[in-house]
Amino acid sequence: MGDLTGSINYSISVAALTLMVMSVIITNVSTSLEKSTRRFFYTFFLTMLLYVISNLLSQFAENMGTPAFTQIAIFSESLFSSLLMPMLTLFILDCTGEKWRESMLFFVTCGIWLIYILILLMTQITTFIYYISPDNVYHRGPLYPVLLVPPVLIMGANLIGVILRRKMLSQKQFLSIITFIMLPMFAMIIQMIFFGLYLIVFATAVSGILLLLFILTDQMENYAKQQKEIAQQRASIMVLQMRPHFIYNTMMSIYYLVQQDSERAQKVILDFTSYLRKNFTAIAKEDTIPFTEELEHTRAYLAVEQVRFEDKLFVEYVTPETDFRLPPLTLQPIVENAVKHGIDPELGSLYISIYTEKTPSGINISVEDSGPGFEASDNNEPHVALANIRERLKIMCDGELEIKSRKSGGTAVTIKIPYPKESK
Repeated sequence: MGDLTGSINYSISVAALTLMVMSVIITNVSTSLEKSTRRFFYTFFLTMLLYVISNLLSQFAENMGTPAFTQIAIFSESLFSSLLMPMLTLFILDCTGEKWRESMLFFVTCGIWLIYILILLMTQITTFIYYISPDNVYHRGPLYPVLLVPPVLIMGANLIGVILRRKMLSQKQFLSIITFIMLPMFAMIIQMIFFGLYLIVFATAVSGILLLLFILTDQMENYAKQQKEIAQQRASIMVLQMRPHFIYNTMMSIYYLVQQDSERAQKVILDFTSYLRKNFTAIAKEDTIPFTEELEHTRAYLAVEQVRFEDKLFVEYVTPETDFRLPPLTLQPIVENAVKHGIDPELGSLYISIYTEKTPSGINISVEDSGPGFEASDNNEPHVALANIRERLKIMCDGELEIKSRKSGGTAVTIKIPYPKESK
């Protein structure tokens, strides 16, 4: 029976050692974790690695070592395992944005940990807690449970602390910390009942891995959310930085039309009002919108520009596919770029065509113009705007943006919107 227990313990410790080595490597090379979080987990897993190594050494020492070597190994195992709970306290405070100098939880856990260290040191010179007999056999003393009280109290303090701070934590942060506390606690209870099995070593390793995975996925989701918000903010800035001369020219066109053609002036005012409303409504949009809304926005813009440029601007719409969604301010800015950089008094009229078509992978929107063409090496305003659109397409609907010059002259811009995953 003893040989079987020893084999199981070696297997448990080797498995835990493998997990810890992998965790240290993964944490060290991970770029998805925030700098402070990566530094914590690197230190955390190194400490856990030393704990597992000490456990393996204690098993080796009990079988083949000397009493002094066994005592040192067990002391190291107890020391490194106890360090994990105060480290978890620091992690909880970091997640909630609290300063450790101002936290009662930190001073409580550190105070209890210091008491544990004192008990552990006293154990080395007494036999009341545990001792190593001259024949190199580990024995529990009559006061052995006293050694377990401080770790349990620290676990309890962290458990209460994280529950009280649950509203300051994300759901994944809360669940990961609770798991890290409870899993080793259950293993400790089982280990006290079934003396000889080192379940707590494996339970601690697994709970550490789960803690890392929960926090890693949480930070990746937060990063994606932040990128989406940044893209939306850029779109809002683009709206707010609408060209002043465009408004001025439109108002002047309306001014002259009032006397020449009042009915046409009224229509331009309606189109311009619709354009402005759509622009400023887009600021509040945090998700994709129906293509019909974006198309209406684009039509209103082009209707105003056609009044200004009269026989210099012609538009063709071929949009049989309209039942899909895309980020706001996607089509309209592309068309605006085509007008802004395609109208040239020295050249002929500008022709713009807007198409939609269904493909096996999704919907394509094409905007083609007969302007001067696209130079990929240019680093100017339209290219910044198009890069912004490309970024929002990728983040908000996994879409793509392709730009190329047409053989017959001008530019062709293609927006690719994949089908929603649930419709595949």
